[in-house]
Amino acid sequence: MLLHIVARGRIGRSPEAELVDRYLKRITWPTKVSELPDTGGKLPAIEGATRIVMLDETGENLASRVLAERLGAWRDDGIRETRFMIGAADGFGDAERAGADLLLSFGRATWPHMMARAMLAEQLWRTVSILANHPYHREG
Repeated sequence: MLLHIVARGRIGRSPEAELVDRYLKRITWPTKVSELPDTGGKLPAIEGATRIVMLDETGENLASRVLAERLGAWRDDGIRETRFMIGAADGFGDAERAGADLLLSFGRATWPHMMARAMLAEQLWRTVSILANHPYHREG
């Protein structure tokens, strides 16, 4: 299953970009990052069975293992792509949220977009590690 991050804003060369690259290179599943301008721009076409996950402050604050179980179930059900959407500074509108399969939050704090992207990349790596029964993940 493709793990596809679609993010508003360009990350450029930065410490956050290095973190994103570091974690994405560790993931054994296919990954892709698409960057869009802060406003406008064309979303990449959706091909086949796709799930949409929007990072949103109103979303669920899932434990890593729960996120792994959700992605694993989607993969096992034949989903070809999970698209992780990171919005612009004002986030997503109600209509966009309504079209998501999952609203995901990294807590109640406000995070800069570039940090959210790095945190997402780490969680995707952790998710794949959990599903592969890698001993790194620790809970509790």
